[in-house]
Amino acid sequence: MATFWTLGCDADDPQRIAAFWALALGYVKEPGFDEPDNASIVDPDGRGPAISFLKVPEGKSSKNRMHIDVRVAGPGPWDMVERARLIRQRVPELVDAGATVIREEWYGDVLGHVVMQDPEGNEFCVA
Repeated sequence: MATFWTLGCDADDPQRIAAFWALALGYVKEPGFDEPDNASIVDPDGRGPAISFLKVPEGKSSKNRMHIDVRVAGPGPWDMVERARLIRQRVPELVDAGATVIREEWYGDVLGHVVMQDPEGNEFCVA
């Protein structure tokens, strides 16, 4: 049996960044974590890990050493054309929620993933 775990994240505005990632991942707010200095989101199906956000005084200062990949096509193997369509569909939704597109990465002539930043500048990929 796997160990339950939480991905802990530093944040400038825990509530805002938790709302963004809840939308991006299909998560919901975790009951009992609704304070200005912390927030937590959970998989409503109970399969994925919780993600918590804690207010810290310092801002982001360098590239992430670890990041989240939003896998829009689910587990592979994939129809790469359909996967690219799903990526292109999801990216504008995340931009509307406050994300920024950094660049597209291609696997030959097929869109592989889009590198983005969340509202606090943390890099992630839509793949």
